[in-house]
Amino acid sequence: MTADTITAADIRINARWLIPIEPAGIVLEHQAVIIQGARIAAVLPVAQADREFRTRETIDLLHHVVMPGLINMHGHAAMSLFRGMADDLPLMTWLNNHIWPAEGHFVSEQFIADGTQLAMAEMLRTGTTTFSDMYFFPEIVAQMAHDTGMRAQVCFPLLDFPTAWGAGPDEYLSKGEALIDAWKGDDYIMPAIGPHAPYTVSDGPLMDAAALSERTGARIQIHLHETEFEVAEAVEKQGKRPIERLAQLGVLGANTQCVHMTQIGDSDIALLAGTGAHVIHCPESNLKLASGLCPVQKLMKGGVNLAIGTDGAASNNDLDMFGETRTAAMVAKVVANDAAALSAHDALHMATLNGAKALGREHEIGSLMAGKLADVIAVDLSDPFIQPVYDPASHLVYSNHGRAVTHSWINGVPQVQDGKLTRIDVPDLMLRVEGWAEKIRQQQAD
Repeated sequence: MTADTITAADIRINARWLIPIEPAGIVLEHQAVIIQGARIAAVLPVAQADREFRTRETIDLLHHVVMPGLINMHGHAAMSLFRGMADDLPLMTWLNNHIWPAEGHFVSEQFIADGTQLAMAEMLRTGTTTFSDMYFFPEIVAQMAHDTGMRAQVCFPLLDFPTAWGAGPDEYLSKGEALIDAWKGDDYIMPAIGPHAPYTVSDGPLMDAAALSERTGARIQIHLHETEFEVAEAVEKQGKRPIERLAQLGVLGANTQCVHMTQIGDSDIALLAGTGAHVIHCPESNLKLASGLCPVQKLMKGGVNLAIGTDGAASNNDLDMFGETRTAAMVAKVVANDAAALSAHDALHMATLNGAKALGREHEIGSLMAGKLADVIAVDLSDPFIQPVYDPASHLVYSNHGRAVTHSWINGVPQVQDGKLTRIDVPDLMLRVEGWAEKIRQQQAD
């Protein structure tokens, strides 16, 4: 090997195990990931990397799994400040009597900024490199994520009634289109349209959302078929299931992300598969609110793309995607009455590449391949609670929790090093969070 055949690069990560996601279902040993700038230059055996690359920095992770960063496809980031505030309640009681009044009292630009940073700190520490947010003041969320260097789909809210962010559908859509224009083509921020749910958005604004998506290419994310009551009420009042209504209005398509989908029949699966719409599975929120269980195996067999989301910390109560993936795998088995319904590898696929597909960015993120963006995480498998290691993929899903993540890179930039956040001032953040907590405690006591 001569000097002129050796390639210079920025970062080399030597991994005990590597799960690339593509090809599917494999675990590689003693592999190196080479990062040049924002992208992966190569994934190859360590011995071959010794011969072919010289890097500015080398990180030896001798007890770790290296894999693509997790993609949290649904949440309400700033609701982290409401974590544990109104637990053990059904969805509509939780929303009407607790969450919506609290939002009316507290939601502001500063609340969104601080709550979003708290959520990002938790997500980064537990392996998420891309998240989807649907909440108020999306322009603040977008700026916070961009400044931190975290990838985010930012869905602007669309409802029939006024909120802290707007007076009604016309203002939401006007502001939302400005958000899409402001961040068009950005590497980190993907603006999207967030109609809350069929029961809070009427036909006109839903059609306007579909037209805006068609015109700009922005994704649509909507809570759909979350509870039995939602579907039954729609059938009683409108004579059709909510998903049928969305299809007739032109909302359902390859750019549409349907969140929850716990109440599903064969006709619903046919509509999803036929239109190319994606399902975002949030099992822990669905369990905690007793909303229902998504039939993952049936959807997979029907050819529907499924990704995973945590939902917000007010209904979960954490944003740990490894924990969510474990729950998804367990619940899928019970719903299907089949222990093989969702394998560990399939669950990891849902938490990475399937999320990238829902975003339309599977060619850039979601797996470790040369040419893709360098969104990479490392998980330490050396602790006693995860020993011995027979199958790293199994351990990641069934034995692991997100706090075992020690390293994270987004666009080749380190976000977590040796378990410490590099881009967020945690002590300062905690002071601001405690300030909000004191205000919320006082308001709850009054």
